[in-house]
Amino acid sequence: MSKVSSIYRNKKREKMAAKYANRRAKLKAIVNDENSTDEQIFEATLKLAKLPRNSAPSRIRNRCELTGRSHGFYRKLKLSRIQLRKLANEGQIPGMVKSSW
Repeated sequence: MSKVSSIYRNKKREKMAAKYANRRAKLKAIVNDENSTDEQIFEATLKLAKLPRNSAPSRIRNRCELTGRSHGFYRKLKLSRIQLRKLANEGQIPGMVKSSW
């Protein structure tokens, strides 16, 4: 189990990223637009820099839904490898069986 503070910090980052997504997208569109003037690009980059750091989607860490573990994470199931194995052995994941040959 991860520290509760790191789990809540990550949830806070997810909320902030969703909140600022529209503003960030508009400013990035101005920066990446070929028809924008140098002054517009400069203003947009300054405004991007003033946005909170935790509003950037790249700061969000993938974590296990059950334990909060960040390493050994399967994106498709949103579980860590340990919880995936535990649930698969218990038969909680449909279609997943322990392999044997």
